[in-house]
Amino acid sequence: MSSLTYDLTLAGLAVGSAAALTGIGLIVTYRATGVLNLAQGAIAMVCAYVLREFAVEWGWPLPLAAAVTLLVVAPAIGLVLDRLVFRPIAVLEVDPARALVASIGVFVLLVGGAALLWGNGARSDAPELLPDDPWVQLSAVLLLAVLVTAVTRWTRFGRELRAVVDNRALAALGGIDADRVSAVGWAFGSFTAGLTGVLLAPYVRLDPYGLPLLVVEVIAVAVVARMRSLAVAVAAALAIGVAQAQLTRLHPSGWGEQLLQAVGANLFVVALLIAALMLPGVGAQSTVARAAAPAVRVPGVVWLVAGILFLLPLGFAGTDLHTSIQVPALAVILLSLVVVTGRGGQISLGQAAYAGLGALFTALLAAGRFPGLPAMPELLALVVAVLLVAPLGLLTGWPAIGRHGLALALATLAVGVGVSRFVFAQPYATAGLSLSRPTGLTSDRAYYVVELAVLACALLAVSALRRGRTGRALAALRDHEPGASAAGVRVASLKLLAFVLGAALAALGGGLLGMGVRAFDPEAYDPVRGLLWFAAVVVLGADNLVGPLVAAALLVGLDAGTRGGVAAAVIGILAVLIGRFPDAPNRAFKRLGLTASRHGQARPATEVARAGAASTGGRGRGAAARPAGSGEARPTPPGGEALPPTDGPAPTPGPWPVPDTRDAGSRAPSSGAGQPGRPARGATRPPPAHTLVARGVRLRYRDFTALDGVDLVLPSGQVTALIGSNGAGKTTLFNCLCGTLRPDRGRVELDGVDITRLAEHARTRLGIARTFQQLAVFASLTVEENVRIGAEQGHRRDPSAVGPVLRLLGLDGPVRDLPAAGLSTGALRRVELGRALAGGPHTLLLDEPAAGLDAVEAEALARILGALAADGMAVLVVEHDLDLVARIAQTVHVMEAGRIVQ
Repeated sequence: MSSLTYDLTLAGLAVGSAAALTGIGLIVTYRATGVLNLAQGAIAMVCAYVLREFAVEWGWPLPLAAAVTLLVVAPAIGLVLDRLVFRPIAVLEVDPARALVASIGVFVLLVGGAALLWGNGARSDAPELLPDDPWVQLSAVLLLAVLVTAVTRWTRFGRELRAVVDNRALAALGGIDADRVSAVGWAFGSFTAGLTGVLLAPYVRLDPYGLPLLVVEVIAVAVVARMRSLAVAVAAALAIGVAQAQLTRLHPSGWGEQLLQAVGANLFVVALLIAALMLPGVGAQSTVARAAAPAVRVPGVVWLVAGILFLLPLGFAGTDLHTSIQVPALAVILLSLVVVTGRGGQISLGQAAYAGLGALFTALLAAGRFPGLPAMPELLALVVAVLLVAPLGLLTGWPAIGRHGLALALATLAVGVGVSRFVFAQPYATAGLSLSRPTGLTSDRAYYVVELAVLACALLAVSALRRGRTGRALAALRDHEPGASAAGVRVASLKLLAFVLGAALAALGGGLLGMGVRAFDPEAYDPVRGLLWFAAVVVLGADNLVGPLVAAALLVGLDAGTRGGVAAAVIGILAVLIGRFPDAPNRAFKRLGLTASRHGQARPATEVARAGAASTGGRGRGAAARPAGSGEARPTPPGGEALPPTDGPAPTPGPWPVPDTRDAGSRAPSSGAGQPGRPARGATRPPPAHTLVARGVRLRYRDFTALDGVDLVLPSGQVTALIGSNGAGKTTLFNCLCGTLRPDRGRVELDGVDITRLAEHARTRLGIARTFQQLAVFASLTVEENVRIGAEQGHRRDPSAVGPVLRLLGLDGPVRDLPAAGLSTGALRRVELGRALAGGPHTLLLDEPAAGLDAVEAEALARILGALAADGMAVLVVEHDLDLVARIAQTVHVMEAGRIVQ
C-alpha cells in the first residue's frame, strides 16, 4: 500500500508541476500587464504542435527542437501579442473589458489556426521533453518559481513591474519603460505556456480543443493565489495534483463510485469552481463587456434581405439543408447573449453549458430517463427542458451580484467547465442517449420552417424586452451600475433575471439544435465553444438583434463550407482587431451616415446634428433656437414670480431653467385643462415633511477612522451643506446616508425608522434620491430614457412625470432623443438631476453638483436648488464651491477628521 501511495504521489506531482507552470505564467503576465491571459492554454497547444512538427515531421534533434520552440517561438508569440494586441489597449486606456475580449479572441484565433494547420484529429506521438520522472519536473518548476520570486521582489525590474501594474501612465512619467516591462511579462508568460504544453502533450491528447481546455481548468491555481503569490500557486497546484491522484485509490460501491470517479478525474475543475464562486473576486473592477459594435436602427430593407437569406435554404436538399438547420437554432442560443451581455452588460462565458443542458434534458425527457418524470413527446420535452434549465441560470446569476469584469468572467467560465466535465462528459448522463424529431417534422424542410418560426418569436420577445421598462433598466445596469441602483433599480434581482432569461433562451436553442441533428453531442457544447460564441456576439454587436443572426450564419457556414477551424480563426481575428481598434465600428457607422440614437438605434448623423443645433437655446418642446433674453417666458418657481433671465450665453443644449418642482415629481402633474406641466386648480396640497437623520455614525477602514460618531439632521424645506477638506469624511458620510456604505456603528433614520441596513435602491424607493460627483448617466440611452428610468424605478413610479421634468430642465426639444454620450457636462448634470427628480423624492442628496459647471450654470443650479427647498424638499449638498454654498444653504456643517466640528 505504501508503494501505491508513493507511486500515486509521484504521478500527482507530475500533474501538479505542469499546473504550477501554468499558474506561474498567468500570475507573471497578470502582474506585468493587468491582463488575465485566457489564451494561455491555446499558446501551450500551439507550442506543443510546433515541437512535434520540428521533432517528428522535420526530424530535428529533440534538444534543438525544444530550444527553438521554447526560447524563440513561445516568447515570440508573447511579444507579438503584446505589441499588436494588448499594448495598444493599455496605452489607449479603453474599457478594460476590451482586454478580456481580445484575450478570448486570441484564444479562438489560435485554436482555429491550429485546426486549419494540423487538423482536428488527436495526435499521440508528441515527443517527451523531460524524463518521465516527477522529481525532475518538480525541480524545474520550483527553480523557476524561486527565480521569478527573486526577480520580482529584489530587483529593479521587479519594482518597475509593480509600478506599471499599479499605474502605467504614472510609471511612465517616472521614467519607467512600461512597454519593456509589458513585453518581458508577455514573453515570459508565453514561455511558461509553451513549457506547460510540451510537458503535458505526451500524456494527454494533442488536439486543438483538448489541451487548451485542460490548461483553462488549471487556471484555478492562479485564482487560489489571488493572481499574486507564486508560492501559493505552486503549493495549490501540487496539492491538487497529489489529491487527484490519491482519489483514484477509492472505489466506493453504488452511485458514489461514478461521482467519485468524476471528481477524481476533474479535481482542478472543482478547485476552479470553489475559487471562482466562493473566494473574493479577482480583478473585480467594475467593467462590463459592452457591444463592440454599437446598436443601430436596422432599416427595413436589411430585415427583408435577412428574411430572404434565411428562407433560401428551403430550396436546398440533402446535406446542404441538414447544415442549414443548425443556423436558426444557434441564432436562438446567441440571442441569450444579447439579453445577458449586450443589454445587461454581464460577462457570461458559460452559455454553452445551458444550451447543452437544454439539449440533454430534452433527450432525457423524450426517452423517459429524466428522474421522476415520465417519457414525453419531443416538443413537450423541449418546453419542459427550458423550464428546468431556466432556474439553473442562478448558477451564474448569483455570483454576478457581487462580481464584475474579470471576476465574473472566471465565475461563469468555471460553471461552464464544471457542467461540461461533470455532466456532459459522464457516461451515466449521456450513454446510449439519442434524440429524435417530433412526429410530422422528420423532414429537414418542415423542421427548418418550425425553427424559423421559433427564431422569429425569440427575436420579437428580445426586441420587446429591449424596448420596455426592463430593457431600459438592464441598459442602465450595463452603463453605470451604481447609478442604476441610485435610480431605484433592483440590481441584484435584475442580474438574476437576465441570467435566468439567458439560460432559458440558450436551452431553447440547444434543444432545437439537438433535435435538428438528431443527437446529443457533448463536444458541441464544450467551454471552448462557449468562448467562441461569446466572442462572435460581442464582435458583431452584442446589443443588436442582427448580430446573432450574422454570427450564427458565419459560425455554421464557414466551418461547413471549408476546413474546420475557419470560423474560429475569422472570429478571433475580428475580436483582436476590435480590441486593437475599439473605435473602428463607430467610424464605420459614421461613414455610412449613421450614429447611435433613441432606444440604442441609429439615424443619419446629419439629423442628429440638426437636433443638437435646434436644441441650443431651446426653452421647451419643439422650441426653435432663440438667444438668451429674447423675451421668451421662463419657468417660474412655486411662488409664481418669474426669475430674471440668466446672463451670458446659453449653454448647449439649452439654458438651466428654474423648475416648478410641483411638476418635477413632488406633485403629480394634472392631465386636464390648464397650462402644460401645471397642476390643476385645487389639486395641490403641501407635501408631507420627512426628516433624514444620522445618529452616532462610525466607520473604520482597517486602522483609519473615516467617521467618528457623526450626528446630522436633514429637515424638509431647506438646503443643508456639508463642507471640509479632502479626506474629512464628507463623501463617506454621504454614502452612508445613501446606502452605498453601511456604518460599523450608529443609525440612519428616516422619520424615526431605522434604515441603516437598507440597500441603496430601497432607500431611493423610500424617497431618498442622489446624484454623483462623477457623472452617473446611462450613456447608451437617450436623454428621455435616462429620465424615464427615474420615473419608472424611483419613489413615485409615474412615467407621466417624464414630460414635465424634461420641460422644466430645458431638455424637451430634439435633444430628448439624443444619446447622453457626447452631451456637455452642464447638460449631463441636468439629465442626472432630472432622473433623480422624476422619481418624486422628498430628500435629495447631491455630491458636488457644481463640478464641471461654468459660472452661469452654477448660478442657475443654485436657483433650482432654492426652488426645490422652497417646495418642501430636503436637500443635502456636499460641495467645495463655498460661494455656491453661501448662496443656497440655510445650514452649513464643517467636517474635519471624520467629525462635524461646526
